[in-house]
Amino acid sequence: MIDFVWLGGAAFLAGLVDAVVGGGGLIQVPAIFSFLPKEVPATLLGTNKLASICGTGAAAVNYARRVRVAWSAAAPAALAAFALSFVGAWTVTRVPGDFVRALLPFILLAVAIYTFRKKDLGSVHAPVHSGVAERWWAVGIGAAIGFYDGFFGPGTGSFLIFLFVRFFGFDFLSASAAAKIVNVACNLSALMWFGYSGHLLWQLGLLMAGCQIAGSLVGTKLAIKHGSAFVRKLFLVVVSTLIVKTAFDAVVKLAS
Repeated sequence: MIDFVWLGGAAFLAGLVDAVVGGGGLIQVPAIFSFLPKEVPATLLGTNKLASICGTGAAAVNYARRVRVAWSAAAPAALAAFALSFVGAWTVTRVPGDFVRALLPFILLAVAIYTFRKKDLGSVHAPVHSGVAERWWAVGIGAAIGFYDGFFGPGTGSFLIFLFVRFFGFDFLSASAAAKIVNVACNLSALMWFGYSGHLLWQLGLLMAGCQIAGSLVGTKLAIKHGSAFVRKLFLVVVSTLIVKTAFDAVVKLAS
C-alpha cells in the first residue's frame, strides 16, 4: 500500500510537469521501475502509458477549453504520429536503439542552447505557415516524433513543444497545447499495442491515471495563469534534466 501511495505521488508530479512542458516520464518511469522490480519491463511501460494517456488527455481537454488550439497543425501531426509510432515500436524490436541513446544528449543540448540564446523564442504567437504548407510541416513533424516516441521515447513532449515553437512560430503556451494533442495520439498508439499483448496492470494503471489527471489539471492552470514565459523557463529546466539523465543512461549502457 505504501508503494502505491509513492507511485500515486510520482504520477501526480509527472502529470503536473507533463501538462506544462512534457517530460513527465522522467519522474513516472523510474518510479514505477523502482517500486516494481519483479515485473516485466513491457508490463511496466504499458501501465505507464495507461496513466500517461489519461493525464495528457486531461491536459489536452483543459487547454482546448482555455487556449486557442491550432487544430490545423495539431490534427495532421497527431494522425501522422499515431501511425508512425506503430512503425517505431515495430522497428525497436529489430534494430537496437543504442545509437539514438548515445546521440540524444547532444540533440537535447543543442535544443537547450538554441532556446536559451533566443530570448524572444516563443514569446509571441506568430504562425509562419498556413494552408497546405502548414499541413505538410505538421505531417512531417508528427511522423518524425511519432516514430521517435515508438522507437525510443524520452523527451517526446519537450521535443514537440520546441518544434512547434521553432518551425511554426507558436508561443510556448500554444505550442504546449498543440503538443498535448499529438502526445495523446502517440500514447494511444502505444497503449493499443500493450493492451493487445496483455502488458498492463490495470488497477495500478487506473490509480496512477487518476493521480496524473489531478496533476495535469494543476499544471495546466499554472501554465495558463503564468503564460509563455513560465512555460519557457520550466521547459529549459526539464530539457537540462533530460540532458543529464540521458547522458548518464548512455554512459551506463556503453560501460556495460
